[in-house]
Amino acid sequence: MAYLRLVRCVRRIAFVSFLLIQSPYLTFELIERANPLINPRMRKPQLAFCFITISLFVGNQFVHAADPAHSDQPSVAPAEAISKLKEGNGRYTSGNLQHPGQTAERRTELAKTQHPFATIVSCSDSRVPPEIVFDQGLGDLFIVRVAGNVINDEGLGSIEYSVDHLGTRLILVLGHQSCGAVKAARETIAAKGKAPGHIESLVTAIKPAVDSTAKGDLDATIKANVKYVVDALRSSTPILKAKVDSGDVQVIGGYYSLDTGAVTFIEGK
Repeated sequence: MAYLRLVRCVRRIAFVSFLLIQSPYLTFELIERANPLINPRMRKPQLAFCFITISLFVGNQFVHAADPAHSDQPSVAPAEAISKLKEGNGRYTSGNLQHPGQTAERRTELAKTQHPFATIVSCSDSRVPPEIVFDQGLGDLFIVRVAGNVINDEGLGSIEYSVDHLGTRLILVLGHQSCGAVKAARETIAAKGKAPGHIESLVTAIKPAVDSTAKGDLDATIKANVKYVVDALRSSTPILKAKVDSGDVQVIGGYYSLDTGAVTFIEGK
């Protein structure tokens, strides 16, 4: 009987729990109304249990309402995301740009939430803006840009956020022809020197690709650097690796040609 009373208490309080958000003072009135249902000897523990249950319920609703990942917007599968990027790049290279999602209405729509269909890790180079290269609009791409398209903790955290909170299922690491950061890394390492200031951190990040292509040209190092970052993301714990292994998220590489504007995709697994 005590259990049934407790269940009835929880149901009654949960029914009006949304009112508690608006007016905390209703808490005491609600307790008084629930009192006849509660055994005096069990009143304190049962009420404590009720309020813990309600707190978890209400708090969960707040989190879901505030987090764009918990919306009704379905996530875009990796294959579909790749297709959208290829189609957009095709429009870009052919000169048939649509400039989608750049209206005032779209801007207003995105004021409260966002649902990017892909995450792009790209170089900061001014000649390779992903939104233009893929002919996408506001809210379509979640972009992390840094010279040499390398990753650090902050960049990795941003990528994890896009996957874990915004629901993107495709991560594209985009390198490009004549990358200045990779070229500087090759030259600095070949001269056994050190780059000035914080530029040295880029050299350090790109060094594995330089070492693996010591006998190759700049293009070989650029592509090796893309592969190195792709592999690093695929094996990154605790968030990305599990999602990649399950097939929920796909990480691929890409190479952008400054000459043609075309992106070559290296899809891998």
